[in-house]
Amino acid sequence: MLNEERQRAILELLRRDGRVLVVDLARQFHTSQVTIRKDLEILHVKGQIHRTHGGALPTRDGALEDPTLREKEKLHRKEKLQIAAAAARMVSEGQVVILDSGTTTTAIARALRNFQNLTIITNAVNIAAELSGSALEVILTGGSLRMNSFSLVGPLAEETLHKLHADILFLGVDGFDVQYGPSTPNLLEAKVNRAMIEISKVAVAVCDSSKFGKRSLSLIAPPSSLQHVITDSGVPKAELSALKKSGVEVTVV
Repeated sequence: MLNEERQRAILELLRRDGRVLVVDLARQFHTSQVTIRKDLEILHVKGQIHRTHGGALPTRDGALEDPTLREKEKLHRKEKLQIAAAAARMVSEGQVVILDSGTTTTAIARALRNFQNLTIITNAVNIAAELSGSALEVILTGGSLRMNSFSLVGPLAEETLHKLHADILFLGVDGFDVQYGPSTPNLLEAKVNRAMIEISKVAVAVCDSSKFGKRSLSLIAPPSSLQHVITDSGVPKAELSALKKSGVEVTVV
């Protein structure tokens, strides 16, 4: 097989599977891992793939990017407000609520300001600031600050979370492939998100419909780890059906 033929075949596998691994490609094409790495590097330089450690992901997936919070705030504002309102309706006075970092969860924080008796656990310093001056008790996890998302990540954040318990988690995601699960561009963020799911009675993914069908770099958890998803009416019917079949309750705003 010519180099160009093999590279086209790699792109086709990437489109079909959502990711490729060097070790699998070397086995499939009966060539060395060194050769496959060269192929991936060429495709990466051409902008046709996103090179990762041990493999590659498709560049067409915007969820591979890690935009700043300010950049995200400009996108799908109406949908995020509708999702936030639906999320607030799931909350009762006296509960402990976890808010992950993100623009949708920031909108939820604003929607919860009128409550009088809630404890909010968050790893987002902007959300803590958003709730300052309200009647709500706010617990910050601590950890290392990620400037793009204003989130706290790392072992300290995870350790804090594992000492706590929550009634409900609202989880923002960068990509949601219903066969794969919710995902995020940052490995440390994904670990903190998994800890949040583990300590929550109910885990709710809050994501506008643009996130569906996308895979970001790091898997947070399988879809079965979620009890509920709140999204908008633009969600593809096939994705909606797959979620419901897997036992996940879906609210469409």
